[in-house]
Amino acid sequence: MKYYIIAGEASGDLHGSNLIKALKRQDLNADIRCWGGDLVQQAGGTLAKHYKELAFMGFLEVLLNLNAIFKNIKFCKQDIAAFNPDAIIFIDYSGFNLRIAKWAKEHNFLTNYYISPQIWASREGRIEKIKATVDHMYVILPFEKEFYEKKHNYPVNFVGHPLLDAIANRPDLNEQTFRSTNGIDTNKPIIALLPGSRKQEVQKMLTLMLSLADDFADHEFVIAGAPSLDKEFYMPFLTNANVKFIQNKTYDLLSIATAALVTSGTATLETALFKVPQVVCYKANWISYQIAKRIITLEYISLVNLIMQKEVVKELIQDDFTKENLKKELTLILNGEARAKQLAAYNELITKLGGSGASDLAASLIIENAKTTYY
Repeated sequence: MKYYIIAGEASGDLHGSNLIKALKRQDLNADIRCWGGDLVQQAGGTLAKHYKELAFMGFLEVLLNLNAIFKNIKFCKQDIAAFNPDAIIFIDYSGFNLRIAKWAKEHNFLTNYYISPQIWASREGRIEKIKATVDHMYVILPFEKEFYEKKHNYPVNFVGHPLLDAIANRPDLNEQTFRSTNGIDTNKPIIALLPGSRKQEVQKMLTLMLSLADDFADHEFVIAGAPSLDKEFYMPFLTNANVKFIQNKTYDLLSIATAALVTSGTATLETALFKVPQVVCYKANWISYQIAKRIITLEYISLVNLIMQKEVVKELIQDDFTKENLKKELTLILNGEARAKQLAAYNELITKLGGSGASDLAASLIIENAKTTYY
């Protein structure tokens, strides 16, 4: 069968690549065309558009790039029509994907959504659009099934979290080789910096994170460079000898890190699954933050706290994201009770997420639903 996958960010590229591998294992004739990145392409998908062309973050940035966004929407519709897939699979990236889902439903394509739009966080009214345009939803967070089925009478499949697959499938790492290859001190414990994957957020987050390097000189600060950004972008930040940089090796870095400073997003959950104590950080431009504050109804912003429904990791948001607060919270998680408490909560978190196998289960359901619809 033919599958068309749309992933618009680095996390979607990762989950899309594992889904493609699962689809190819279960459907030997799978022909897959996709939006994503290097990972979906390496997994065997034919790349229609790279997510580097799509990375617009925040309300203001979206407004400033509307022309490019509408061009991408037009191209996507034309590309789907030309490919004529048996199933379209949307991965997160809701602002774009829900527009395409409406068009796809009108043109009688089978629509699957893998990794739900976060309507439980904001703009819950989008549930009506989802009900009207998405044939099958596959959710990855345990509370989402209850949210959709009990609150909105919309049946969904909980498949588990694909990050468990991505982490379980990693090859073993030789720490000393990794350190020496990347110029990291062989004795200092590592503080990993995960400042995000888009230029706008990295520029807002990284300078403040790096301001702590001299205060923790007995640790090595290592920036996890995003695959979506070139090394040249990071060069202005690399002025301190106590700061190192690696690119596209975030999981290797987390596997040996002592603590982490993490921009809110999927990376907070990834850090928790590697059992690295963390401080979650977030700062948007003033206009975007004021809009978000009025439409987001959640008590927490990090996936770790949302899943656990309590504060497991400290969140420093907007005006609370200061050097003083960051230094205080980082100190707390390096040793002692706060560190031990966070690590214990991570074990509970992993239990809540269930076991591995999300990619295979989602693939099997997508294939079965397509067969039921067309054959």
